Amino acid sequence: MATCTIGAKGEECESSSIPNWLELPRDIAVNILQRLDTIDIVTSACLVCPTWWNYCKEPLVWRTIHMTANSLRWNNQDLEKICRYAVERSCGHLEEIDIEHFATNDLLQCIAEKASNLRSMKILKGWGISEKVFTDVVRKLPQLEEVDISMCPTLLKDSLETLCLTCPLLKVLKFENVGEVSYIGGDNNDDDAYMISETLPRLCHLGIKGNKLTNSGLLAILDGCPLLESLDMEGCSNLDLDEGLKEKCLEQIKDVRLPAQKNHEYYEYRDFLEDCYYAYFDPYDF
Repeated sequence: MATCTIGAKGEECESSSIPNWLELPRDIAVNILQRLDTIDIVTSACLVCPTWWNYCKEPLVWRTIHMTANSLRWNNQDLEKICRYAVERSCGHLEEIDIEHFATNDLLQCIAEKASNLRSMKILKGWGISEKVFTDVVRKLPQLEEVDISMCPTLLKDSLETLCLTCPLLKVLKFENVGEVSYIGGDNNDDDAYMISETLPRLCHLGIKGNKLTNSGLLAILDGCPLLESLDMEGCSNLDLDEGLKEKCLEQIKDVRLPAQKNHEYYEYRDFLEDCYYAYFDPYDF
């Protein structure tokens, strides 16, 4: 009898140590769901039980949309549908969106209409975006503080200029390898650097891999953006840093990535971009 009692107590203790997720307070459950990948919420979490389905209707669950790591398991049309669903579910509470590969003009327009409070926008490898649509969208999102449009070759000078003029709160800006093939390398051009230095005094983090700026443009950025904490200039082959300018960068900015003579990652991507450009690359053919 004693053995049986001990066994019963052990089972009771073991079962009591396993948390009952359905008994979690609503705010804690919503907080947990916010930390999941958006794809996992839409395709898995909301199907667990009626309680979690109701939690997933909470707009705050969709305050952040993150769709990068698992994106390659899905086709681009499904990813766009999932993203649209999440944007609409946010009911205006969306503050941060991070997507890769599948951005389209229609999706950006949906974001602009449904997420006027957006603070952070990361669009990587957005081959299907036109510059006109992007600039129109950015004008509707003046609260942006962080923007990353790296490896989006269709977004050229007008995109950057619109960002600088309409989003004065920008603290983080990355436009690495932005533009068409001719935009990378080639003749010196400090237009981007001057635009940044004249309009973004609050900028704290800047990534400009592959830009055509020269020493003059770099000096303008250092003078016009005194709050800079990090600056990535890898692949900026038109820079010719002497010891004085290099020392100024290192003294003024905590984290500096200077252009190297041989940046294999940058040149590999440039070669890839050229191949895509001349072969009329299909942005949805992955």
